[in-house]
Amino acid sequence: MEWTACLGEYEKLVFRMNTPRVVIDNAVCSTATLVKVDSARRHGILLEAVQVLTDLNLSIKKAYISSDGRWFMAVFHVTDQNGNKLTDESVINYIEQSLETIHFGTSNCSNGFTALELTGTDRVGLLSEVFAVLADLQCIVVESKVWTHNGRIASLIYVKDCDSGCPIEDSQKIDRIEARLRNVLKGDNDIRSAKTSVSMAVAHTERRLHQMMFADRDYDRKPVLQHCTNSPVITVQNWAERGYSIVNIQCKDRAKLLFDVVCTLTDMDYVVFHATINTSGDRGYMEFYIRHTDGTPISSEPEQQRVIQCLQAAVQRRASVGVRLELCTEDRQGLLAYVTRTFRENGLNVTRAEISTTTDKALNVFYVTDAMGNLADAKTIESVRQKIGLSNLKVKELPLIYHQKREREEQQGVGGAVLLSLGSLVRRNLYNLGLIRSHS
Repeated sequence: MEWTACLGEYEKLVFRMNTPRVVIDNAVCSTATLVKVDSARRHGILLEAVQVLTDLNLSIKKAYISSDGRWFMAVFHVTDQNGNKLTDESVINYIEQSLETIHFGTSNCSNGFTALELTGTDRVGLLSEVFAVLADLQCIVVESKVWTHNGRIASLIYVKDCDSGCPIEDSQKIDRIEARLRNVLKGDNDIRSAKTSVSMAVAHTERRLHQMMFADRDYDRKPVLQHCTNSPVITVQNWAERGYSIVNIQCKDRAKLLFDVVCTLTDMDYVVFHATINTSGDRGYMEFYIRHTDGTPISSEPEQQRVIQCLQAAVQRRASVGVRLELCTEDRQGLLAYVTRTFRENGLNVTRAEISTTTDKALNVFYVTDAMGNLADAKTIESVRQKIGLSNLKVKELPLIYHQKREREEQQGVGGAVLLSLGSLVRRNLYNLGLIRSHS
């Protein structure tokens, strides 16, 4: 009987050590909801916790992480997309349940569809060629995410068979899809680095995109298209007395920034022992105390530079470059091929895309620039909207530089009018003094 009781207590201890304890508090902070997590420490637990929060499109305004020793503790200050505290009980319950079960691993996100993974050299019109091939092969695109960075492109595309509506399992058809997409990605000059693969399971789309671009070494390449972006400021230094490497990041704040950084550190086999995250206005400040998984700090200057390069890439991959266009219309076979072909024919390049289909409704987001990565001309955007449908394709977000350019043009217009008036006044006075002759 005593042995049974001891065994029961041991099982409780094991369950307690492997099940994170989650507390969600709305009373402590007036501007954010606090999400507190503590659990036995293991590699990747921070990433999984951040992933739960960012998958709900929550903003992490502050965070404090400590996992020195055998225990992991984190406090996240979160708000919804509108900057408000969390009040929906269903959301709060979902966060609690998800964080309490993260040690069981992430769920399959392919939802029974066939996942196509593509990496290669980015170029204007590439997406239109990809979607044209899929339409020709009778593949329905259910969901897709496309990232570009430093002249490279990575895309995860979830498809199903047009006739059956089921995942594509015919090995011959899969081989045809892979072969044709590989030829599209190769183009004229990317014979070696273009890659395609097909799978039935992808754990997490955005984490997989980071892994694909990291494996493609996008961080070590120079961009083909010149995008004007503010580069993050990243420093790495060693704290020899405590055996840590300290990573500091300052950059523009945006959605899912912490996820992107922690994802890259995790995939590079670094462990975050302590971290402080803060935001102020539109700026984000992050400090991480890290070691390798074997407990050693960064050991050389080349390794420091590689960490800086990889984190810069992690921050910039998801950066919104260009005009944000949202397409909302009835879904149909070949829609994506038509829309992206229209972009290509008008000299627009897609820098990022998020594509989804819900109950026969296409809900797609595209960020576009001109062919050189500069601001797309407003007349070109309107021409594209006219062809696709003004009510279907809408401009939802303009880069700040658009507004600055418009303000400069307005100021120049006012200044020009003032100078013209002054010039007329001076000429009139000179004429009255007899110093110049009238041309009339």
